[in-house]
Amino acid sequence: MKHVLSALVAAVVLGLGPGATALSGGGQHAAPGPSIHRPDTLVWTDAPASLPPGAKVAVLEGDPTRAGPFVMRMRFPDGYRVLPHTHPKPERVTVLAGTLHIGMGATFDAAKCEAMRAATYGTWPAAMKHYGWFQGETIIQLHGDGPWAVEYVNPADDPRNAKR
Repeated sequence: MKHVLSALVAAVVLGLGPGATALSGGGQHAAPGPSIHRPDTLVWTDAPASLPPGAKVAVLEGDPTRAGPFVMRMRFPDGYRVLPHTHPKPERVTVLAGTLHIGMGATFDAAKCEAMRAATYGTWPAAMKHYGWFQGETIIQLHGDGPWAVEYVNPADDPRNAKR
């Protein structure tokens, strides 16, 4: 009985109800029920082509390319930069490791960035122009409603437009 009660309390605290879906470390649907993602079991893949090469992503829940809720982590190497861009939906970011230096506006200016160190959470509305750079290897967690997309202020900054 004690174990059943503990599981029920955990489900309520984690927001898991009868319709919750558990996912593997790679973001694939599994049997309904609680889901735990340990850092050493995450499946990291190259980030979408909308980001410069070098970033990695691990989808924890949902599918960021489709409508609906998602949770994903992104890992960036030291010195990585993302030039001014927007998202079609609000962005919600928690820094798990390292430092994200975030700036708002249409022009990249490192001096105007605010440091978001580990354990810092930030959110900004859809279509807000912003940019960032990363100090030390940095891992962030994004959660929101898909589809997640990146649109650059200057189309020339978009890695998808790079000559190959």
